[in-house]
Amino acid sequence: MHWLKSKTNNLQKMYIIRALRSGMFSIAIIVLFFKEHGLSMGEITLLQSLFSAAVILFELPTGHFADNYGRKKSIVIGGLVSSLGYVFYSLSSTFWGFLAGEIILALGCSFVSGADSAIIYENTDQTQGLTSCIKTEGNSASAGMVSEGVTSFIGGSFLALVSLRFPLYFDILLALAVIPVALTLHEAEKPRKQKRENIITTIWRVMKYSLREHVELRWLIIYSAVITASTLTMVWFIQIYWEAVHIPIVMFGGLWAVFMCISAIVSMKVHAIESKLGRKKALFMLIILPVAGYFFLGAHLAKWSIIFIALFYAARGMNNPIMKSYVNGLVNSDERAKILSVQSAMGRLMFMIIGPIMGLISDTYSLQVALLTCAGVYAILGIISLLFMHKNRLL
Repeated sequence: MHWLKSKTNNLQKMYIIRALRSGMFSIAIIVLFFKEHGLSMGEITLLQSLFSAAVILFELPTGHFADNYGRKKSIVIGGLVSSLGYVFYSLSSTFWGFLAGEIILALGCSFVSGADSAIIYENTDQTQGLTSCIKTEGNSASAGMVSEGVTSFIGGSFLALVSLRFPLYFDILLALAVIPVALTLHEAEKPRKQKRENIITTIWRVMKYSLREHVELRWLIIYSAVITASTLTMVWFIQIYWEAVHIPIVMFGGLWAVFMCISAIVSMKVHAIESKLGRKKALFMLIILPVAGYFFLGAHLAKWSIIFIALFYAARGMNNPIMKSYVNGLVNSDERAKILSVQSAMGRLMFMIIGPIMGLISDTYSLQVALLTCAGVYAILGIISLLFMHKNRLL
């Protein structure tokens, strides 16, 4: 009980919350679940694109709520709403039913997104500099990835043997478990403002500041969006790839867990990686990894090629700790959750545009063509972003 009441354990509690939020028993077989109910790859990626659209719609209002009314409250609400989203998911069998679940889940994710990173950053020892911030964010991300690895293994290799729907019931419990832990968080009292800024005014001001006025923030957010979209797109092709090269479904959970462990190890070591490489090389590495992964997977559709999926998980392990730490270092506390929400929303926006197109290409032509197209598209977007960062002397 003392541990729960202690104000000094906020960071450890946030690690637990990240682990609970990131765990998903159904993730290793979710594409197969959609296909079992008649959805094409184009419809699956459209569904995820609409989820991203909902996240974009909710991100800034929920970030505003977290900054003004409390990040602890925001996380509690997020856990409750996310569990409701999984309930809708578990009861649905059609595209529209799944979409309802996705929209509710998007709202739940948005309430937590930004608020969690803001609490983590503000409970990190700032005297240690950027390396300490990257290390803390990396450890947090690693906790989430280990959780996803464990739950995906249990869900994909055991629970799915009952039915492909069965793991979703356990996802409901995982989302609900966030609430009691979040209730024990301690948050500093915010000084009361004489007049709270109108939410529309806030959203416009934050968007204008982060994407127009502050050049470094703008290009960090855009580049982060490219990396996020590149790894997120692959998430929805992995199971199709395994199916195409005849990997048994019973192995899906184990494989997903292995790759998540790779991501978790990279996250734990990302502070040392970034420190050794330096800012410029670390940023280059973030785009090289997924582009190389798409190229090799598209060029060789074979069982042995699945080793290249590890490149995406290495990028995933590096992306958030590095990019969020860079962004966190440029903003003040009162605006932190909102600007982190802009960063998250931009990644979702890019995926929302590119994901369904790649799904359609896969349905119309082939999986290989879609993967090679992804390699080209993300290489071009990454190079353009890096060139603008170089032009503005940000590398």
